[in-house]
Amino acid sequence: MKAQPGCTESETLEALILKELSAIRDHAGQACLRNLSRHNAPLTMAVCGSKGSFINISQMIACVGQQAISGHRPPDGFEDRSLPHFERRQKTPAAKGFVENSFYSGLTPTEFFFHTMGGREGLVDTAVKTAETGYMQRRLVKCLEDLCVNYDGTVRSSVGDVIEFTFGEDGLDPALMESKDGGVVDFKHILEHTRNTVPHLIENVDITSDELQKVVTDTISEIIGKRHAMFRKQLESFINEYFKKTNKYYELPKNCTKHME
Repeated sequence: MKAQPGCTESETLEALILKELSAIRDHAGQACLRNLSRHNAPLTMAVCGSKGSFINISQMIACVGQQAISGHRPPDGFEDRSLPHFERRQKTPAAKGFVENSFYSGLTPTEFFFHTMGGREGLVDTAVKTAETGYMQRRLVKCLEDLCVNYDGTVRSSVGDVIEFTFGEDGLDPALMESKDGGVVDFKHILEHTRNTVPHLIENVDITSDELQKVVTDTISEIIGKRHAMFRKQLESFINEYFKKTNKYYELPKNCTKHME
């Protein structure tokens, strides 16, 4: 076996074993998803994203999986063994933190010890990260608390110094923006809303796709003009992409002689 860069052969072996044992939980979770009923409550919560994940489902009914401490299997602490319940220098999965039982079936005492080791590390890590990020946020807010957007659209300090001539370089209020990717308007949502609320204005319109595209382009130029060039470019790109998909869906194949007569 070839050692990984910066690792001995034994460390490389431990890393490979950890990788394989950690994948067992994921495979068990996938098996659960294939066999669970679609009316299963935890599965419904995980799929819709309200609470929990597929890993939680796997740990509840399949197996808890490999417990890792600082990215490694539990180290030897009792004279060449992880717990006094095992033989010395034992490297089996059960002796190195693999929990084969689920929360439903119940953990053995040794599995409970290993699971507690991983849980303790998570608690400490959460406490440390919360303290660090909380202090970083406090310092950031203290630096920015005297900045405000004036009525002329500029960002100024408490003494009137100009920080930005336009808020965020684009003047957009994040609270009023619809799209999650930074766009001003969610074009797809607006299109679906229009098609479902005023279908009588869209259906039974005797106009070709090219004519409709020209009307839309002329309307955009008339309303927006040369102002808001970026917004106009995004809107035109969305419309052109929509027309392209529509034409591809309705056009006949070139080699279709049956419908070309």
